[in-house]
Amino acid sequence: MRAWIGLEINLLSFIPLIRDNNLISTEASLKYFLTQALASSILLFSFMLIIISKNYEIYNELIDNSINLTNLIIFSRLLLKTGAAPFHFWFPNIIEGLSWINCFILITWQKIAPFILISYLIRNIICIICSILSVIFGALGGLNQSLLRKLIAYSSINHLGWIISSLILNQNIWILYFLFYSFLTFNIIYLLNIWKIFHINKIFSIFTQSKNLKFVLMFNLLSLGGLPPFIGFIPKWLIINQLTVNNHLLLTFILISFTLITLYFYLRICYSGFMLNNFELNWITKNQLNKNQLNLYLISSSLSILGLPLIRLIYFIF
Repeated sequence: MRAWIGLEINLLSFIPLIRDNNLISTEASLKYFLTQALASSILLFSFMLIIISKNYEIYNELIDNSINLTNLIIFSRLLLKTGAAPFHFWFPNIIEGLSWINCFILITWQKIAPFILISYLIRNIICIICSILSVIFGALGGLNQSLLRKLIAYSSINHLGWIISSLILNQNIWILYFLFYSFLTFNIIYLLNIWKIFHINKIFSIFTQSKNLKFVLMFNLLSLGGLPPFIGFIPKWLIINQLTVNNHLLLTFILISFTLITLYFYLRICYSGFMLNNFELNWITKNQLNKNQLNLYLISSSLSILGLPLIRLIYFIF
């Protein structure tokens, strides 16, 4: 019950942040509230079933079956709160109506509490199925997307597949993966929020202030896609290593195969940035970074290329 109350407080504190003075954000906040309220009501109903089963012990076998079914319901409702497949139907539509700051909060901070609860209800078969579905829907759903917010949403669903698969291996690995994912997502969303860019075709306007931003943004995108030797490959490498040791070869193959499709999203943007000539504007654009902000961002984002040196260090830790 305490966990349910904590989830409800988290929900009620996030809804005012979504609410804005336009119809799109209002619709997104309403959809988010209805979806999370549905998940919370079913979660509360599952807790009531557990209490009833423990108080009225009539048939032990019936009670055991009801508890197993209740755990399955709780697990699925927590996946609904995180937006993982096959309960991801609400996630891209809500992301499309949010600002970049709210997008970052929704795809990072709002997932911490459900994942902590999921770690206590680990079921290997269910985790494997949800992990496979998440990487498949996340990869195929973003193929024809030109809106950056939806692209980030489907990429987040794909990363959820990796996080769920890491839950059956080691809790330290999923925490490390989540930290790396949050760091790289922040580097990308911070820059997109400064220029208020929501479409792939407008992303090249970032390069009008500094050519260094061009390479730094591309490195962050490739790192978020998990391309070696960037830093985003480190948590994926740890998961692949542990899955191979535990003989989850089929799951490893599916994760790698559909992650390559997700990497294509970012390569499509990077190819245009690296190979094609981009015209630079001669006038000063709005929402530019000052010199201190630019230097701080470049230093922070340059960590994306430190993948190979950190692999040996983290290998000894795990």
